[in-house]
Amino acid sequence: MGTPGEGLGRCSHALIRGVPESLASVEGAGAGLPSLDLAKAQREHGVLGGKLRQRLGLQLLELPPEESLPLGPLLGDTAVIQGDTALITRPWSPARRPEVDGVRKALQDLGLRIVEMGDENATLDGTDVLFTGREFFVGLSKWTNHRGAEIVADTFRDFAVSTVPVSGPSHLRGLCGMGGPRTVVAGSSEAAQKLLAHALSPLSQAMAVLTDHPYASLTLPDDAAADCLFLRPGLPGVPPFLLHRGGGDLPNSQEALQKLSDVTLVPVSCSELEKAGAGLSSLCLVLSTRPHS
Repeated sequence: MGTPGEGLGRCSHALIRGVPESLASVEGAGAGLPSLDLAKAQREHGVLGGKLRQRLGLQLLELPPEESLPLGPLLGDTAVIQGDTALITRPWSPARRPEVDGVRKALQDLGLRIVEMGDENATLDGTDVLFTGREFFVGLSKWTNHRGAEIVADTFRDFAVSTVPVSGPSHLRGLCGMGGPRTVVAGSSEAAQKLLAHALSPLSQAMAVLTDHPYASLTLPDDAAADCLFLRPGLPGVPPFLLHRGGGDLPNSQEALQKLSDVTLVPVSCSELEKAGAGLSSLCLVLSTRPHS
């Protein structure tokens, strides 16, 4: 069966999309916050790209911004990728569905096997899907329904797929993420803790029978701090990285993150992009195998 984290393969490429001026007019999850500073959001996005390329050693592919797609930079919602397979999602919002077109072409050009969601009754945002290295959790949320989760299971038949309810306006990865090969991190809110308990309690009991390495969990003061990316770079001899929100964004969670001793912490900021509803994991797609050129 393997151990948790084995399926979190070594990464070679990252895909991002530039920030259009139209993003400044979007009112996302940060309703009630000051208006978005476009220049700052673009700087944050540029720093993220630089960290992916220079610090993590990934080959960075950047799609150009499109003014007709103000939420285009949130391309983590547009695909679920594992190995050489990419499931192109069907976002809950009809206005966001054209975002998948450029992503589909980029992934096709990289040689991935493309799977489409042909069922018009299905909705799926990619940030409602968490791959642990061993199985998938799919959050049933405002954005993703049961049929969308079924298509994830049909697409990735080599892995178990479990559904977990997500309360409130968040996506699953806005409340929890992988903090290491065997560690799930979650925020401290009631919604995050309910999600964690629902996902891990029955699973931990089953895994204790199958392996000596059940999942551990770590609670962070801020829900947004759990929206992180555990990455194994493709460079030989380089330890795994955890791309996470830095202290300037979420100072209360930094001490807890230091407990993750088996990863190299790489902080980035997306406090401005967050005003348009962006979480860290929504801002890039990472490929865990070397696709065909």
